[in-house]
Amino acid sequence: MQYKKIIPLLNIEGEISENIIRQARTYTDQGADELLIYNFSKDEESQEELLKLCKKIVRSIDIPIIIGCCVKNFEDAKKALYTGASSILLSHKLLDKPDLVKEISNRFGAEKIYLAIEQSLYMSKDRIDQECRDLGIGGLVINCTDASESFTYSLSKLSIPVIIRNSLLDNDIKDLLELPSIVGITTDFFMNKDIMKVKQALKQEKILVNVYESKLLFSEFKLNKDGLIPVITQDYKTGEVLMLAYMNEEAYNRTITQGKMTYFSRSRNALWLKGETSGNIQYLKEIYLDCDNDTLLAKVIPSGPACHTGSKSCFSNSLLEREYKQTNTYNILKDVYDLITDRKNNPKEGSYTNYLFDKGIDKILKKCGEEAAEIIIAAKNPEMGELRYEIADFLYHLMVLMVESGLDWEDITTELADRK
Repeated sequence: MQYKKIIPLLNIEGEISENIIRQARTYTDQGADELLIYNFSKDEESQEELLKLCKKIVRSIDIPIIIGCCVKNFEDAKKALYTGASSILLSHKLLDKPDLVKEISNRFGAEKIYLAIEQSLYMSKDRIDQECRDLGIGGLVINCTDASESFTYSLSKLSIPVIIRNSLLDNDIKDLLELPSIVGITTDFFMNKDIMKVKQALKQEKILVNVYESKLLFSEFKLNKDGLIPVITQDYKTGEVLMLAYMNEEAYNRTITQGKMTYFSRSRNALWLKGETSGNIQYLKEIYLDCDNDTLLAKVIPSGPACHTGSKSCFSNSLLEREYKQTNTYNILKDVYDLITDRKNNPKEGSYTNYLFDKGIDKILKKCGEEAAEIIIAAKNPEMGELRYEIADFLYHLMVLMVESGLDWEDITTELADRK
């Protein structure tokens, strides 16, 4: 389903990195669909700063980002997309370098490439959409200064997706999003505004936007004698159970509409927006209903502790436990990675891991190559025990390489997630 997107615009030139990351998170929590982060400065220091910042932002949020930067060669484009950005915004000046644009497109795909173009230049060009298709450009980002009738008419004739860049001070977002070729609006208008509220208003105007919609009416749930349904709240990234609370129909509907967890307080007999006083708001990601229709599971982004004691989870008091073998795949990989990192930061005499770090990158690469070859040999053996052993060896040496190179499992899993 093709939703119309709201894409906040972040120009990082001259800005403090921490402020940009904080704003990116805020936009994400408030309902943005993507972010456009750019700095078209030509100096290398500014470009390196942009790349580092985008890597941090990609790891901090869970919506796609478009990166806009000065691209002089293929290597510049590769570095930009290797930040984890979903797509790259190229300057219209690259229309004069068709071979470079085609090289980028052939390597990464047209859907990952947007062309930034001013409205005046767009209006003066014939068949700009065909030119973009010939070069392998997947879409346009048009800086619209005047949504005149002739301009909007020309947009309606385009066969290529368009994102409109507009301040929205003089134009109605609804009028722009109603145009069939427009897939989104990018703007800085939504700074300190509730984007989810705007999207709800657009929904009422029959604009197809990405908002929460319940597949069942609240009346179809099995409620307790007080007309409430229990809600288990879980951190959507870690899977950690944060708290148990209750909802009535109004709390459920507000949660869906606002995208923020709202409960019903039985002690106060009133609605309770989690974090309204503490600031520890829980931003909704998903809600599941159990097989008996009598319990909800909400997956959220917590912006702070769930518990009034300051603990991340209300379930922090252990009652009983015994030793058991940890089998959570990601946790095991992370634990081994963390141990390797600790060895690098706190060397231990006689440690094989420290031996590898002391010998340096060439030795680590040599071991990775040797272990990869061992996997190939083991795979020819019908007994899979040897292959399992060799794969484990390879993964260990691979993690040593990752630590040495400054990568972690979050980088790898984010890249894999983007590819799906």
